[in-house]
Amino acid sequence: MTQEKTIRPISGWGALALCLTLLIVGVPAWGLLLTLVEGNVPLTVVSVLAMAATGLSGFVGLFGLVAIAPNEARVFLLFGEYIGTAKESGFFWVNPFYSKKHISLRVRNFETGSKNVPATHDAAGKIVEKQSRTHGRPAKVNDRDGNPIDISAVVVWKVVNTAEALFEVDDYEDFVGVQTDAAIRSLASRYPYDSEDHETSLRGSPDIICDQLRKDIQDRLHKAGVEVIEARLSHLAYSAEIAAAMLQRQQAHAVVAARTKIVEGAVGMVEMALEQLAAGKMVHLDDERRAQMVSNLLVVLCSDRHTQPVINTGTN
Repeated sequence: MTQEKTIRPISGWGALALCLTLLIVGVPAWGLLLTLVEGNVPLTVVSVLAMAATGLSGFVGLFGLVAIAPNEARVFLLFGEYIGTAKESGFFWVNPFYSKKHISLRVRNFETGSKNVPATHDAAGKIVEKQSRTHGRPAKVNDRDGNPIDISAVVVWKVVNTAEALFEVDDYEDFVGVQTDAAIRSLASRYPYDSEDHETSLRGSPDIICDQLRKDIQDRLHKAGVEVIEARLSHLAYSAEIAAAMLQRQQAHAVVAARTKIVEGAVGMVEMALEQLAAGKMVHLDDERRAQMVSNLLVVLCSDRHTQPVINTGTN
């Protein structure tokens, strides 16, 4: 692993003033040099080199100026050797022979299944369409029970180690996308879509699933110098080929659960009615009439339609 070295370059304002001064002094010196040569005035080698170095030093020194915006960094290389990383924003001057690689430290987010679209240029090289990113497309995977599901996630991340991001992987942005897609596929295969016995599931335990997803992605991206701040499921559904069947099953479970609650409430109401009738001694019911009354009350209370009352006007 390449260890990140944070450096703070010197201020660029003093270096800028020095370079401009050398240029101002050096340009007239070059003019004087040409005049003396045309006039066949003998010059020493030291004088020639001093005049040439003055202007050349100022010109070369300008290439060492670098401006760093907030939440950005510059990685400096000297003939292939890693020198360090400057993360502090400002205007600085470094060795003009340093290679300066820009890297953003801003928080980024993307949705799995999306792709980067490069900028489009016309014949003159002018940018016609800026670089963009397509909308994410859910990945089709099988859950632990083998049911095909469509799943996608939104991942929030940022670079925390510039040396690892540039030197340990080829393209850290592409690396983040590929490894995130692999992590979400692996996660979906370890849990069921839904569970009836309070087991951890993709639909029933969103907080646990999202936290586990973030950990899985972080384990894969640790070598790339990337920190995963948050990972959330943005889409979760059965695939189209089984969606209708699964919907019927969910509806059946909902009907059974609703009927169970209705029966529990009806039994309690019937029991309460019989107790109040017996306590008030309003009517005496034998076992047969009690059973008939219980049956009638349960039909009235548990029926999914309005009942039609039958009024008993008496017996002959």
